[in-house]
Amino acid sequence: MDRPTASGSQRRRLPPLNALRAFETAARHLNFSRAADELSVTPGAVSQQILNLEDYVGAALFKRTPKGLLLTDAAQTALPALREAFDRLAEAAALLTAAVDGRRLTLTAAPSFAAKWLVPRLGAFEQANPHVEVWLSAGIELLDLDSGEVDLAIRYGAGRYPGLEVQRLLGEMVIPVISPQLLAGQPLETPQDLANHVLLHDGSPETDDSCPDWAMWLAARGMREIDGMRGPRFNQSSLVIEAAVNGRGVALAKRTLAQADLDAGRLVAPLQIATAVDFAYYLVHSRAKARLPQVKAFIGWIEAEAAAHEAALAAIDNGAGI
Repeated sequence: MDRPTASGSQRRRLPPLNALRAFETAARHLNFSRAADELSVTPGAVSQQILNLEDYVGAALFKRTPKGLLLTDAAQTALPALREAFDRLAEAAALLTAAVDGRRLTLTAAPSFAAKWLVPRLGAFEQANPHVEVWLSAGIELLDLDSGEVDLAIRYGAGRYPGLEVQRLLGEMVIPVISPQLLAGQPLETPQDLANHVLLHDGSPETDDSCPDWAMWLAARGMREIDGMRGPRFNQSSLVIEAAVNGRGVALAKRTLAQADLDAGRLVAPLQIATAVDFAYYLVHSRAKARLPQVKAFIGWIEAEAAAHEAALAAIDNGAGI
């Protein structure tokens, strides 16, 4: 009696992977030469792989017309499923790569968010998860999260990241802040008093259109007689906050980033005027990465940290009447 296979069915009979890759690439470009460039082979090699695949399936895959290549009906029918299969293979490869070192969690975040919010909290995560090593890279570049090199990213933006899993972490607003030492020597009770202060400017590339600069903030309050363009400018939000802590002037700071200094008394917000912005902080990752245990642990931890942070801000605002 024949012994059944482990799956209880016949073994899959698949065409060569190289032929499938050549077909998918050529179908995307509708050009063998461009497909060859992408695959780093010759156009003749692409053509031969297509012929091999056509022999395998017993049907033509391309129509050659005076205007160029077109897909046959059979090719158009099969192409979406093939592309999905390649996506699944990429996910599997990413999981295999991550499984080589299950202790490592690679994370990228904007420099100011990393320095002012994330890094001070990471010790708590590492203490709760001693088996996980966090590798943090600070930068504003939008890295390819499908490549497998980075597990998670925290991005400041509008939340539109096609093809990725996106979770909102924290909202943002801007608020005028000043060191208590500077405030003691130069009162700041109304927006008019800003005429007597140095204005510190956040020139970071992450600012969205809804985030006011000093000129916009003053104009919205009818303070057109105050020059909102004067004063030093910094290319990172964290640098603006540090300048304010050191008594350089008044900063129109992102509150999420400045809150630790406000809580510690290194900064105060005497005007109590907060302006909400459209952008927020988002946790972004590929669907495949969400299956990794270290990623699951970090997502659960940072969601709890973000919720606690926003709850604490709400309690402060309710008490201050903002």
